Amino acid sequence: MPATIIAAPAWRGRMYLLYSFLTLLLLPLFALRGWLRGKAEFHLRERLGTLPCAILSAAGGTGGTIWVHAVSVGEVLAGLPLARRLKERFPGRKLFVSTTTPTGQRLARERMSFADGMFYFPLDFAASVRRVLKQLKPAAIVVLETEIWPNLLREARQANVPVLFVNGRISEKSFGRYRALDAFLGGFLARVMDDAALFLMQSEADAQRLLALGAPEERVEVTGNLKYDVAPPQWSPVADWLGKQSAEQERWPLIVAGSVVEDEEEPVLAAFDVVERRWRHALLVLAPRKPERFDAAARIAEERGWKVARRSRISLDAPLEEDADLLLLDSMGELAAMYSLADAVFVGGSLVPAGGHNILEPAWFARPPVFGPHMQNFREMAAEFLSADAAVQVANEHELGVAWVKLIEGEMQSKRMGQAARALVERNRGATERSLERIAAALDANTRAVGGRR
Repeated sequence: MPATIIAAPAWRGRMYLLYSFLTLLLLPLFALRGWLRGKAEFHLRERLGTLPCAILSAAGGTGGTIWVHAVSVGEVLAGLPLARRLKERFPGRKLFVSTTTPTGQRLARERMSFADGMFYFPLDFAASVRRVLKQLKPAAIVVLETEIWPNLLREARQANVPVLFVNGRISEKSFGRYRALDAFLGGFLARVMDDAALFLMQSEADAQRLLALGAPEERVEVTGNLKYDVAPPQWSPVADWLGKQSAEQERWPLIVAGSVVEDEEEPVLAAFDVVERRWRHALLVLAPRKPERFDAAARIAEERGWKVARRSRISLDAPLEEDADLLLLDSMGELAAMYSLADAVFVGGSLVPAGGHNILEPAWFARPPVFGPHMQNFREMAAEFLSADAAVQVANEHELGVAWVKLIEGEMQSKRMGQAARALVERNRGATERSLERIAAALDANTRAVGGRR
């Protein structure tokens, strides 16, 4: 027995060393991937734990700060109400937000101006994480969704800083990957998760998957999905402009296809052909999920002989070209308000195996979401909408075109489904406040513990 007790910590230590070594080996690939995608803003110094002077000045060295981490755009949007409520609830604490991607960083700077500073999340090396902890001196770290970083958790626990995972989810695909990795590492994941203070999961299914991976049962709770609390922008200049243009030019019906991913543009355009054959004045608004697909989407449409109007090249003081078939939304942050104009919608990442995307934005505007068969990342949400007859699922591009036609022709059915979608959003709200209370309890406990050590 004594030999086992001595061996376990040594084995765990070796696993952390192996993990750090593998992370170091992957660093050049990470940098190359960013460069190939046109993301030159690598910010290596920040990612190695050296924070900007503005952050150090704002932190002030007194400690007790709150560190919120949101990987990219989706997490920033989901965490926006929670971050704002944290700042309102704890006005005396500095609030700092980190992101992993440049697009997430830009959105955080735009939407979270109430925060005291933004920075790039450190690479998960012990030294990098330790350096950030020493500079921020956080009283708590809030990680949106479920990015499990072993060195972050280990260093935070050693520094007596609770790490809370909020809006956590484990998709079936991620669950399979985690299980395979954990089997290879011999149960290392359970040891890593033991360093977390709390896991606040979106659904019971997410909680059960996390428990199956070895998370401590007493630290796993279901608080709901923060995204239900995120009210999308109700207005934007381009949506206002398009609403007027479509009325003046009698451009009807209007289809909005959002979050369209690579290899999905062609099927969406083919589906719109079904609509355009029936209504020759129909207009499609297409919003690619990633900026690097803007040019490709325009090229694909033009190769089909379509007249493309690009958001980046139009003047809101000028009319929409009357022969335009497609308005390409090659911009960020303008999609949501477009759904309010739509006669029918499509939420992308679902006709191809990309796992789907958030269907709540059209639902907020009482538009029934239409999506494809690949909704693995939003399986529970999609199932709930379908069971409430508040959404439409299609198998392919032909069914998508037919679904759009049916929704446009069946105005009463479309309106009823849209109202059911909005009602479903309202019923599921409240995760932000529930999460806030659990974070507040952790902050209070940390404050008492720090005071007791002085």
